[in-house]
Amino acid sequence: MTQLAGKHIVLGLSGGVACYKSAELCRLLVKAGATVQVVMTEAAAQFITPVTMQALSGRAVYSSQWDGRERNNMPHINLGREADAVLIAPCSADFIARLAQGRSDELLSLLCLARPMERVPLLLAPAMNREMWQHPATQRNMEQVARDGAVILGVGNGEQACGETGDGRMLEPEEILEDLAAQLSPKTLAGHHVLVTAGPTFEAIDPVRGITNLSSGKMGFAVARAARAAGAQVTLIAGPVHLPTPRGVQRIDVQSAAQMFDAATGFASAASVFIATAAVADWRPAQASSQKIKKDGSGDVPPLAFVENPDILAGIAHSRRAESGELFCVGFAAESENLLDHASAKRERKGVPLLVGNIGPATFGQDDNALILIDAQGHREIPRASKQALAGELIAEIARRVPVRD
Repeated sequence: MTQLAGKHIVLGLSGGVACYKSAELCRLLVKAGATVQVVMTEAAAQFITPVTMQALSGRAVYSSQWDGRERNNMPHINLGREADAVLIAPCSADFIARLAQGRSDELLSLLCLARPMERVPLLLAPAMNREMWQHPATQRNMEQVARDGAVILGVGNGEQACGETGDGRMLEPEEILEDLAAQLSPKTLAGHHVLVTAGPTFEAIDPVRGITNLSSGKMGFAVARAARAAGAQVTLIAGPVHLPTPRGVQRIDVQSAAQMFDAATGFASAASVFIATAAVADWRPAQASSQKIKKDGSGDVPPLAFVENPDILAGIAHSRRAESGELFCVGFAAESENLLDHASAKRERKGVPLLVGNIGPATFGQDDNALILIDAQGHREIPRASKQALAGELIAEIARRVPVRD
């Protein structure tokens, strides 16, 4: 989460069993390069100790508005104004009510009121029993705090500490981290609809076998995540991969190249940016067997005939919307040798303004990569880094090349 590097986050804990998740959230924030100042209510300290949060954050925990460590004895002023964001996780039903009513009889609610609203966003990760979550008073209070400028991150669904199942669980730490990073990212693609393809395709030979490749989909998912963080509406068309859907992204799952072609051409009609990161099979068996093909003991290999799959990138890049400039197309090339030559030739052949090249065997399944960006003016290399960091650089590059939208 490069967006969090160097950021100062006030992590507020109100009372709830979900405080155990806040420990992991604090650890992830620090790992992402943020400094974390923990502020706890008296109720939160019944669920997790300040000692734990101090050890994870590396900073003394605040819990009282009368804390004398502040030189001016005003922690409620200082803490909020030093922050890049205030994140309340968990945020109880009671604390939401406090915010809705403007009550400020303890440090955490005080600093929420005293923070500079135009500069320091307030994010709430609710956590409560399903009946409390659904109660009209809770829903009414959340509507009020949202109107007052807070960002409600939503809740998860599942088993709760009380033994019931339903909505009201606090989001997982990784989900909250992703939402916070998106909140703090420049909205360079606001107003754009970005379409991304990711992962491999699977071309069936029979019901149990097929042709595929080693693409993990990690780069495409990172691109989708970065585009969403940049403020875009994002549709992700994913081949068969086992990756969680990025927060706030619409995901369409497909198997074959033909299915990906149909989905991509359909969604491209409303997109303004198309990024083809998927490693699409060039060919498929001409006829897939309806039953498993078995050995007969003769040693003969059953013949397989192949046909070419539709070219998704070229088809969309040569569409009317792309050629008129309404749709900006970005291709990916995974090569095994002579990357610059092969990728440059592919850019010309596909007819795209920007092509991203990488060495497939060195990146498939990995968490990092190195890229080369190729356009009509030449090329630029991006050194090896995490795929998420590279995705952020690519999205920033695309944002510089497409028109700004309201």
